[in-house]
Amino acid sequence: MNDYTIRLLIPFAAIISFFMVFFSIPTILRVAHQKNLFDVPGKRTVHKGRIPTLGGLAIFIGFLFTYSLFVDWFEFTKIPFLIPAILIIFGIGIKDDILVTAPIVKLLGQIIAAFIIVGMGDLRITDLHGFFGININYLASVVISMFIMVFIINGFNLIDGIDGLAAITGIITIISFGIWFYINGNYHIPIMSSALVGGLIAFAYYNVFSRHQKIFMGDTGSLLLGFLLSVVAIHFSEFTIPSKHPEHAYIMNSGPAVALAILIVPVIDTTRVFFLRISQGKSPFTADKNHIHHRMLALGFTHLQTSLIIGAINIAFVILGYSLRNLGMLKLTLLIFILGIIIAYIPSLFLYWKRKDAMKRLNSINKYKDQ
Repeated sequence: MNDYTIRLLIPFAAIISFFMVFFSIPTILRVAHQKNLFDVPGKRTVHKGRIPTLGGLAIFIGFLFTYSLFVDWFEFTKIPFLIPAILIIFGIGIKDDILVTAPIVKLLGQIIAAFIIVGMGDLRITDLHGFFGININYLASVVISMFIMVFIINGFNLIDGIDGLAAITGIITIISFGIWFYINGNYHIPIMSSALVGGLIAFAYYNVFSRHQKIFMGDTGSLLLGFLLSVVAIHFSEFTIPSKHPEHAYIMNSGPAVALAILIVPVIDTTRVFFLRISQGKSPFTADKNHIHHRMLALGFTHLQTSLIIGAINIAFVILGYSLRNLGMLKLTLLIFILGIIIAYIPSLFLYWKRKDAMKRLNSINKYKDQ
C-alpha cells in the first residue's frame, strides 16, 4: 500500500467512525430508556434531568471497528496488547455506567490495562529527554509509564463534568499528537486519531446540541479516551527522541514537555483538584465541584461557552509547546506547568472577586435598611 493510499484512509476512517457512532446512539438511547439506565442528578452533578450515560459504548464500537479495519496490524506491533487493554478499560467503564463500581476496582482495572500495554507490550518511556540529566532503568521506566497512563486516564474521567468538554479536549489533543506523526511520515497514529475524532464529533452532536436525544459519555467513554491518549502520549515521547529518529523531517528536543502542553487541560485540572482535596484532608478521589469548569459555570458561562474557552486555551498551549519544542526539556516543562497553574486559578480569582462584590452590595443594602 503506497503513501497516497494510506493518506486516503485517514479521512475515510473518520467518516466511517462518525457514521457508526451517529447511527448507533439512537439505538443505545432506546435501550437506555427501556432499561432505565440514566444518570440521576445529584449534589455533585450540574445537569437537572435524567440523562443516559452510555455514549461511551457508541464511541467504543465506532473506534474499535474502524481502527481494526484500517490500521496496518504488522506495522504497529503493540496492537495485540492494545486491544485486550482497551477491552479491560471498556469493561470497568460499562460496569460503572450501568451499575456502580468501587473506586478501588476501577483503579485496579486501569493498572492492569496499563501493565498489559506497558509491561507486556513494552510501550514505555525510556528517555526523559535530558530532564535534570536523569537516566532511567527498565523498572523505573515501567513504573513511570504506568503512573502516567493511570494519571491521564483519571484526568479525562475528571474533566468529563459538563457537556462537550471531554469530547472537545479529546479532539484537540488527539489531532495535536496526530499532526506530528503525520508530518514525520508515520500514518498509524493519524489513522487511529481520525477513527477517534470521527466518533467524538458524532457523540458531541448528541451531547451538546441535541435536546431530545441527549446522552453522556459516561465512564466508558472518558476512561477509553484517557487510555488511548495516554498510549499516544507515551508513543509520542518515544517518537520524538532525536537520537532514535534522525530521519524525521522535523525534530524536537523536548517531546514530553510538548506532550504536557497538549494534555494541559486534564493534567492541570487533576493536579489542582487532587492538591485541594489532600490539603483539606480528603481522599484525592472524593468527588466535588472544585474543577475549573465548575468555577466557570459559577461565573455564569454556559456549558458550551466553558468548553469552547477551555478548548481555545488548550489550542494556545499546543501552539506554544510546538513553537518552543527545542527550548529544552526542563525549561519548557516549567514554563508550561507554571503557566497552566496560573491560568487554572484565574476563574477562582474572578469568582472570589464576584462573591466579594456581592457581599459588599448585601452589606450596603442591610445598612440602608437599618437606617
